[in-house]
Amino acid sequence: MNIVLDWITIVAVTAGVFFFLAGTAGLLRFPDAVTRLHALTKADNLGLGLVALGLIAQAHSAAVVFELLVIWVLVVLSGSTAAQLIARAQRRGDAQP
Repeated sequence: MNIVLDWITIVAVTAGVFFFLAGTAGLLRFPDAVTRLHALTKADNLGLGLVALGLIAQAHSAAVVFELLVIWVLVVLSGSTAAQLIARAQRRGDAQP
């Protein structure tokens, strides 16, 4: 059973890293702030979810699983809020391109 959990961890963390890299590529390549934010928040939220899933497979207690899920939810909420605030400032003309 440990081998299966190890493989789940390897696959999930590798996929998560791929999405982090894809979000970074979108941040560097897209032309304006709104499309950059879209690429970055979507890819990073999914990437962090996959990394958390991989770590949950290695967790030995329910408390660790709960902590990982709380961290993921808080990062998703804060990333979405920050992206919304940046996009709103960009639309009003308060932010730099």
